[in-house]
Amino acid sequence: MGKVVMYSTVSVDGFIADENDQPGPLFDWLVSGDVPLDESGAVKVSQRSYDYTRAYWDPIGATIAGRHVFDLTDGWDGKPPAGVDHVVVVTHRPPPEGWDPEAPFHFVDGVEAAVAKAQELAGDRLVEVAAGDVGGQALAAGLVDEVRMDVAPVVFGSGKRFFGSVDAQHLLDDPDVVIQGDRVLHLSYRVRR
Repeated sequence: MGKVVMYSTVSVDGFIADENDQPGPLFDWLVSGDVPLDESGAVKVSQRSYDYTRAYWDPIGATIAGRHVFDLTDGWDGKPPAGVDHVVVVTHRPPPEGWDPEAPFHFVDGVEAAVAKAQELAGDRLVEVAAGDVGGQALAAGLVDEVRMDVAPVVFGSGKRFFGSVDAQHLLDDPDVVIQGDRVLHLSYRVRR
């Protein structure tokens, strides 16, 4: 089974979006460089961010996201983001009316079922869990192996928390990756068991 990684870009004070679900300047680092990060060429980062991000993105086999994120993005128009093969959506509701059943999206009830399905789909590749409520639930359930965050130099003051509503202490090891890019600090921590 592949490693389960909780990930997002986050403000210095721990938020992945403002109160209105807007990322604001969190993603400025994705347009602050001169190295295209994907085929579109719209996303350009520094060489250091490119090397770090591509090495992380390329082995991802499945991404887990909550229904809220799925709805905010209009289901990425049925195409998983960043070239990921499958998206597992944690939801208590059925797929949207008219949803293409051939799209590589899987709708499950609960984080445990989502991680199990994502690991089945990903095989020995990485499983990415979007930070926020679903990521926090997976961390609290002991299902996350690593926490990765791209820390942007912005303070929101309030908004959607990186760890969602986690209300218990969880220890992480010292960061095993610390990379400074342009307008971002890339960090990676193993979850202490």
